[in-house]
Amino acid sequence: MIIKTENLCRQFQSGREIVHALRDVNIEIRPGALTILRGRSGSGKTTLINLMGALDKPTSGRIYFDNQDITTLSEPKKDELRRHSMGFIFQSIALMPLMSAYENVEFGLRVAGYDPKERKKRAEECLAMVGLAKRMHHRPQELSGGEQQRVAIARAIAHRPKVIFADEPTAELDTNMGLQVVKVLKDLVHEEGLTVVMSTHDPSMIDIADCVYTLEDGMVVDVAE
Repeated sequence: MIIKTENLCRQFQSGREIVHALRDVNIEIRPGALTILRGRSGSGKTTLINLMGALDKPTSGRIYFDNQDITTLSEPKKDELRRHSMGFIFQSIALMPLMSAYENVEFGLRVAGYDPKERKKRAEECLAMVGLAKRMHHRPQELSGGEQQRVAIARAIAHRPKVIFADEPTAELDTNMGLQVVKVLKDLVHEEGLTVVMSTHDPSMIDIADCVYTLEDGMVVDVAE
């Protein structure tokens, strides 16, 4: 397993109330697979992605990434882990508006410390993988929503991370465009051996997954493989 959680809990203080965002979550993420975290808004999907992606700390429980307990890592070590071993795709695409698609991907490689001699080739290669070879010099406002999200995918995979975390990547897209984006991720899983963990509340995405964890009220209530 590339990721494993043990009795993962996350609580938040809301006034005098304690909100149990996650309760005793035990999941395993297989390498080279597309795993979907399914559930309604507030079910705990984003909290779980943030914990597995070392963006947040659990209240209790353990997270193992590539057999390493990442719950005990210092913040600099977590930064390093994210920079080299993880890629992120968010609901808000967060592309640099004044940069072209190519420049957005190349900039991501700079941040990751990728070999300067290989950056141009790798950026172009990744944009070709997501079907944007002919659109790489367009700025985000010149691209459709689906194309922008594909640029975000190219940026996330460019530094060759071990895992891609995609938090509701199709939420702002219509169903047809959303399915196209998820198909790009699925193709990358099969062709490049990527590991993708994606959250969604859209039932039309479920058939594409290799494994589906269903969450309700912060708990895993079903697993389908």
